[in-house]
Amino acid sequence: MTSATNAALRRIQMGNALSAFGNGFTVPFLFIYVAQVRGLGASTAGTVLALFAVAALVVLPFTGRVVDRRGPLPVAVAGTVLASVGSLGIALSTGVAAIFASAAVFGAGIAVIQPALATMIVWCSTTSTRSRAFATQFFLNNLGLGVGGLLGGLVIDTERPASFLLLFGIESAMYVLLGVTVATVRLPKGPRVEAAGRVENGAPEPGGRRSLMSDRAMVTLCVLGFMVFFTCYGQFESGLSAYAVEVSRVSPATLGVALASNTAVIVLAQFVVLRVVERRRRSRVIAVVGLIWAVAWLAAGVSGLVAERHALAVAALISTYALFGLGEVLLSPTVAPLVADLAPPRMVGRYNSAFALVKQLALAVGPAVGGPMGATLHVPYIVMLVLCSLGVTALALLLGRRLTPAQDNPLRNVVVASSVPTGASAGVPSGSSRTAEAAQTA
Repeated sequence: MTSATNAALRRIQMGNALSAFGNGFTVPFLFIYVAQVRGLGASTAGTVLALFAVAALVVLPFTGRVVDRRGPLPVAVAGTVLASVGSLGIALSTGVAAIFASAAVFGAGIAVIQPALATMIVWCSTTSTRSRAFATQFFLNNLGLGVGGLLGGLVIDTERPASFLLLFGIESAMYVLLGVTVATVRLPKGPRVEAAGRVENGAPEPGGRRSLMSDRAMVTLCVLGFMVFFTCYGQFESGLSAYAVEVSRVSPATLGVALASNTAVIVLAQFVVLRVVERRRRSRVIAVVGLIWAVAWLAAGVSGLVAERHALAVAALISTYALFGLGEVLLSPTVAPLVADLAPPRMVGRYNSAFALVKQLALAVGPAVGGPMGATLHVPYIVMLVLCSLGVTALALLLGRRLTPAQDNPLRNVVVASSVPTGASAGVPSGSSRTAEAAQTA
């Protein structure tokens, strides 16, 4: 990597951290703001949260193609404008229609930003540095969300609507700052899809969606991604919270401590764990995540069984969230880089968008299924999530059989390749990353 590429990557990471900081100011308190401060009720607040996912599902199918044709930078800047306007609109809206429209704009902006930033990170990294780059992004995201949420909790006052306006104003400003930061990034040249759907030699480009769907490794990864986001992230603010309050009988304050333990594990363990896993097979690391999360859900079940012994129930619940955090730090340097390394050079944006779409589907289905089950069907809920966690392990092992050695363990491949004398490269097994090849020819 050149010094210019390193500088570009640092700017992208800095802007991403600032936007996460702004997000942390509002996301934990959005439901309270809409339902109580604006007096629009719980159902309206729930619809606002759902609109984020709906907007993402609408725009993501088109985002990847635009990223591949125009480059990720203008798409990311457009997303920051939408997110900033949407956030400010939510703050200033007093009626249901206005707040719904603002939520849709905000959700569309967030959805557009995600694959654009991911593609920018791909362009500014190599096979050997990509895992660390995505792990750093995940670390800064969680640090920003945690610090923003902590400071936001000190500022808000349900009796003072102006305190919420301040939070949304800060969030809107952070997205403007992200847009300015991204706009000043000088990206290295990346592969683009040429106009009229033709590649450089004049041959027609294979259909993007058809090519993606015929990629068995990517399809398996998308199914695996859905299971990952459904099993963990789709339950955090719905089923698991409902189970903790209704079954384990913990207070909202204790639930906040459990969430803090999740963030603490991520912040403290990310780079320690990265050193351990970055030379391991990605599929095996993801398989371990499934086993860790199965134990986490069993701990959640124990917290419900010992609800009468409050201290044990609290300890088991905090362990649940901490174990989820451990699994998350194992995923961050494996899944996102793997999406990039599976993508043909001219389809990085579409692969990132497809995976983001799967994520949004899981985040929409997860609360819809988990919320009611966590509150009423306690035993089936825990059993379902333990089985889903084991499903993550099974799918990860299946994925490993569909990856080339370089895709599954890129750093080991780099070490092996660098140890082969000049002129003996023909003896090195094939399967180097297609994205890395594109970076070398750019």
